[in-house]
Amino acid sequence: MTETVRSLTELIQRAGSQRFLEAGGSEDLGLADNLAFPFLALVGQQEMRLALLLTIINPNVGGVLLLGPRGTGKTTAVRSLVDLLPEVQRSRCAYGCLPEDIETGGLEAVCPDCAHKYAEGEPLTYSDRVRLVELPLNSRMEDVVGGLDERAAVHHRLRLNRGLLARADRNLLYVDEANLLGDEIVDAILDAAAQGIYSVHRGALAATYRARFALIGSMNPEEGSLRPQILDRFGLRVIVRGLEDPQDRLEAYRRSVAFRNSPRQMITHYTEETALASEELVQARQVVASVRLSPEAEAIGLGLVRQLGIDSLRAEITLFEAARAYAAADGRAEATPDDVRLVAPMALRLRRSQFIRDYFRSQEKEEAELRRWLQPSRRASPERSRRATPERNRTAGAGTPNAKRAGRKADPLKRRRR
Repeated sequence: MTETVRSLTELIQRAGSQRFLEAGGSEDLGLADNLAFPFLALVGQQEMRLALLLTIINPNVGGVLLLGPRGTGKTTAVRSLVDLLPEVQRSRCAYGCLPEDIETGGLEAVCPDCAHKYAEGEPLTYSDRVRLVELPLNSRMEDVVGGLDERAAVHHRLRLNRGLLARADRNLLYVDEANLLGDEIVDAILDAAAQGIYSVHRGALAATYRARFALIGSMNPEEGSLRPQILDRFGLRVIVRGLEDPQDRLEAYRRSVAFRNSPRQMITHYTEETALASEELVQARQVVASVRLSPEAEAIGLGLVRQLGIDSLRAEITLFEAARAYAAADGRAEATPDDVRLVAPMALRLRRSQFIRDYFRSQEKEEAELRRWLQPSRRASPERSRRATPERNRTAGAGTPNAKRAGRKADPLKRRRR
């Protein structure tokens, strides 16, 4: 029940008191806007910028790994992508039902609620911008894959929370210092990246989440190597070196100071160019599925992989998908040999394993022996040949004096009968 105001003075006092409380409630909490350095303001590093853009255009490239020393702009470049990321259609359903599921599998391919909405003409999806999900280096396993909801546990209820891998579905997952992650977290990322889904089991609760993301990683090689299993999951590999031109280094310094002093002004300065680049990326994403590879481009790519002695089939996948993405960005419907040659260094480097080559070389003797015994003229088994060899030797030497003496020693009863 509201108290009656007795006088104007009392009303002013109450109003002043209320304003004081409101002012105290909106005090500075130390929060900050996440303002990213403009992508188009990066100086140099053409290969790194191209690799990141190709991943946005065509997620089938398989992601990007940036390798280089500290202070070369790897993390800054990845975080600057947020203003260029396009929009995607996300499902409104907890089960992830999409209109294309109905188009390919009928109404039985979606849940009953979505089937009813589709029949009523209600939308099943909504537009949302692709997000950059970062995996902190100090993340726990529960943070990555998900775990029990602690708030629900306080009220004696069981519920699972989604992890970072589930939140990265249809987004970009950025792993900084990828070579320093724990083994169990690396294994979880590998499973999710390979299958596009992963399962969480916590006691009696279990859930399977979608995790279709483009993986972007960065690392400093002097801090340790990357496990071969996760290295193979990165499609493009970029060696990031420091800027060599003194004028480029000076310009990078000036832009860095300008952004630190007035980030909003810096962002506004590149707003028009950023909007134009974002539109071009959207158009390239829309047409990349229809871009084809010319026969000459396919021959060039296969020849490069064979000459380099690369075993992994992901080499061709990354090479051809990156070439198609580059052609789409250039507004062409066909990828040419020049496109393949341009993206080949990013797609094919760091794919050969010296250990595997040495291992295969050590097996050449055994392989040669197998091929020799599998020839049509030697179809008798080695075991059978070994059993037959002593019989042939005894038959061939039966008439020799040594053989006769050996026979007498072997059969003393026969000598007595004589």
